[in-house]
Amino acid sequence: MPAGMPVVAMVGGGQLARMTHQAAIALGQTLRVLAASPDDPAARVSPDVVIGSHTDLDALRSAATGAHALTFDHEHVPTEHLEVLQREGVSVQPPPQALIYAQDKLAMRRRLAELGAPVPPFAELTSVEDLTAFGDEHGWPVVIKAARGGYDGRGVWIIGDADEAQRIVAEQLAAGVPLIAEEKVSWRRELSAMVARSPFGQGASWPVVETVQLNGQCAVVIAPAPNLRADVEAAAEQLALRIAAELGVVGVMAVELFETETGELIVNELAMRPHNSGHWGMDGARTGQFEQHLRAVLDYPLGDTSPIAPVTVMANVLGAPEAPEMSMDERLHHLFARMPDVHVHLYGKGERKDRKIGHVNVLGDATGSIDDPQYVAAVRERAERAAHWLSHGVWTDGWDSHGD
Repeated sequence: MPAGMPVVAMVGGGQLARMTHQAAIALGQTLRVLAASPDDPAARVSPDVVIGSHTDLDALRSAATGAHALTFDHEHVPTEHLEVLQREGVSVQPPPQALIYAQDKLAMRRRLAELGAPVPPFAELTSVEDLTAFGDEHGWPVVIKAARGGYDGRGVWIIGDADEAQRIVAEQLAAGVPLIAEEKVSWRRELSAMVARSPFGQGASWPVVETVQLNGQCAVVIAPAPNLRADVEAAAEQLALRIAAELGVVGVMAVELFETETGELIVNELAMRPHNSGHWGMDGARTGQFEQHLRAVLDYPLGDTSPIAPVTVMANVLGAPEAPEMSMDERLHHLFARMPDVHVHLYGKGERKDRKIGHVNVLGDATGSIDDPQYVAAVRERAERAAHWLSHGVWTDGWDSHGD
């Protein structure tokens, strides 16, 4: 490492840390990774790895020693440990006082409500009777969420039957899972407003994107979101920037939103780290989220977030029910032969059903328009076709790779 160049420590060794490492290389920096295993995606590529648990204060301290900032690949680090590190002089970014709102959905809902941000009606569930009262007041179905720990659809139950809902609540409470109930929002689509904020207070926002979920997992991102009214997009970006400032976030943050049929916005979730909905920017924006996150936590001036194509579509490569006989290397050969403009990002993970093993980005031709549904649909089809080929070894349009 060149003398004087920063070391950033990142807790977690997953694909987000792996891609942050790629950005650190370009900036001449070192990303130190606290990984659970040497086989974690980031641990396999970073030259500076600490093996340990994110719940172990000594492991966190070891990773943070000598680093210019400590940041996160995931939000599951005990905030009490981070507060200790803060008192010891570690620059924890985002600080635990902000991170708690990405960890605890009940705390997040209460704080956002205090700020006047749009949230669905909600209530803490400490008993089955709490659920019954909430359902009687707000109607069924009811959304039940684990207040901590859920992601990619896990820890979320959408239940229309009161008896079934009561059974789930009783089981989860008995297992010690803190729960929250929310009114089910009738929404047109899901959006994500990605922003970044530095300790200096500078903010930056990417275009608001549309996210498409499959079985609770993000499958496709369309950037920018098609057919989004300019006033709604501006409101979403301003809302995300205001939340980041009010909560004291440092780094990148995704504000996941519901857009209702009438164009109203409702906050669904917060993620205070690089996020799946920002992967499109690695190839489709002047500054992607991973470089921006490093800039932010080190208090550099933030980068230009402008898109470089009328539309970029990101499609996740989700593991097939059974891994194809054809090797991933051979699948890449065929993909590049047929679709040489596709940007591929693989995470170095084993293939298994529904596992995020990579993503692809496809940029639309510069002559197209985000206002042209056929143009957007064609770019999306190409991205999904490429991702499906990489995961399944089958072309969705019936193409025969060998021409037989």
